[in-house]
Amino acid sequence: MQLNLSGHHVDITDGIREAVNNSFAKIENHFPQLDALGVILTVEKHEQKVEAQTQFLGATVAVHASDKDLYVAIGNTVKKLESALKHRKGSVTANAHVKPSVG
Repeated sequence: MQLNLSGHHVDITDGIREAVNNSFAKIENHFPQLDALGVILTVEKHEQKVEAQTQFLGATVAVHASDKDLYVAIGNTVKKLESALKHRKGSVTANAHVKPSVG
């Protein structure tokens, strides 16, 4: 999986890059069909925001989280992205079954 990491008002240090790679490695293991993942880190006055966006099974899946601590925001984004990907996978597989017709 290709991880595109960018920062808005923040320099991406080796420590931040390593934390993001380690955190999103779990998602790569659970969803190996993901090709690319875009992550944007934004630092504002008293808030750290993390946004993640990817294409999964024909739809765009995007999540974001914010916190006072950047590493907590990264962890929350990983949890939300994993949940959103599971939801998308479930909705695709649910529509694959033949539904009985009424009438």
